[in-house]
Amino acid sequence: MYADLSIKEYLKQTASAAPVPGGGSVAALGASLAAALAGMVAGLTVGRKGFEAVEQRMKETAAAAADLLNRCVEDIDRDPDAYRQVLAAYRLPKDNAAEKAARSRAIQAAMKQAALVPLALAERVQQILDLAGDVVKKGNPNAVSDGAVAAMMARSAGLAAICNVRINLTSVQDADFVEKITRKIERLEKELVNREKEILGGLP
Repeated sequence: MYADLSIKEYLKQTASAAPVPGGGSVAALGASLAAALAGMVAGLTVGRKGFEAVEQRMKETAAAAADLLNRCVEDIDRDPDAYRQVLAAYRLPKDNAAEKAARSRAIQAAMKQAALVPLALAERVQQILDLAGDVVKKGNPNAVSDGAVAAMMARSAGLAAICNVRINLTSVQDADFVEKITRKIERLEKELVNREKEILGGLP
C-alpha cells in the first residue's frame, strides 16, 4: 500500500494527522534507501577495470543488498499493519469477563508483534550496515560518499526501529519477553553505532 505510493504522496500522507505511516514505516523507508545505495556502489564496482579482485565479492554484495531492499520495502507496510492490529485488539468488546480476557490476550499478542516487526527491521539494518562497510572499503572510490550515506542512513533507520521496539515493549506485560527483547535491542544499538563509526572513520 504505502510502498506503492509516489514519493510525494507518501510524504503527504506521512505529514497528515493520520497515525500511519509513522516512524516505523519511515524507518523502513530509510533502511530501503540505505540498501539501495549500498547496491548501487557495488554495481558501480562490478566490471570496472582495476577491481577484478573484488568483482565476485561486489556481485554478492549487490545481490544481498537487493534482497534486503525488497524486505525493507515490505516493512514500509508491515509496521502500519502491526499498528492496525493493535487498534483492532483495543476495539474488541469488553462487556463481560470472558470478552475482557479475550481482549486482553489479543492486545498483548498484538503489542508483541508490534515490537517484533521493528526488531526484525533493526536486524536487517545491521546486515545493510555491513554491506555499506564493504562497499566503502572495497568498492569504487568514486562512489565512496554514497557508501558512507548508506551507512549513515542504515544506522539512523536501525536506531529509529529500536526506538519503536522500546515504546511498544512498555505495553507488554510478559516480563520474560520484555527482558529478552530489551537485551537484543541494547546489543543491536551498540553494534549499529560502533559499526557506523568504524565505517566512517576510514573516510578521507
